[in-house]
Amino acid sequence: MKKTLLTFAPLLMIFTAKAQTVDTSRAKPVTVTIDSPIGGDPKDGIYTVVEHAPDFPGGLTAFYHFLSTYIHYPESARKRNQQGRVIVTMVVEKNGTLADIKIIRGVSDDIDAEAIRVMKLCPKWTPGIQNGKPVRVAYAIPINFTLGK
Repeated sequence: MKKTLLTFAPLLMIFTAKAQTVDTSRAKPVTVTIDSPIGGDPKDGIYTVVEHAPDFPGGLTAFYHFLSTYIHYPESARKRNQQGRVIVTMVVEKNGTLADIKIIRGVSDDIDAEAIRVMKLCPKWTPGIQNGKPVRVAYAIPINFTLGK
């Protein structure tokens, strides 16, 4: 008898269960745009998140090698024993060039200027890709300025 009840009880629950109903007549429509750029116009906008992010030729390791080769520590900052992290923002254009290079967190005027100078020397990057097409992408990257011992 117990076996019969244990077998039929779950079946009875399955056949008598009802799904909840939701009244959708008063629901407001929601528009979600997943790949909208900043500025709203997908043709001219600047994306912050894309399917494939922009990349320096050779990857980030090559980028940091590029920086170590071309950055010249400002003498005035060296004399003041000044160090720190500069955060640079830029737009990687559809053709891979860098535009709108700015400092969003700096250390000092001379160190910030050196970071911008070197970023302007960068070769073309591989552009960001969204929906199979190159797009403009906002990109931020930290650059550490440290003095050796």
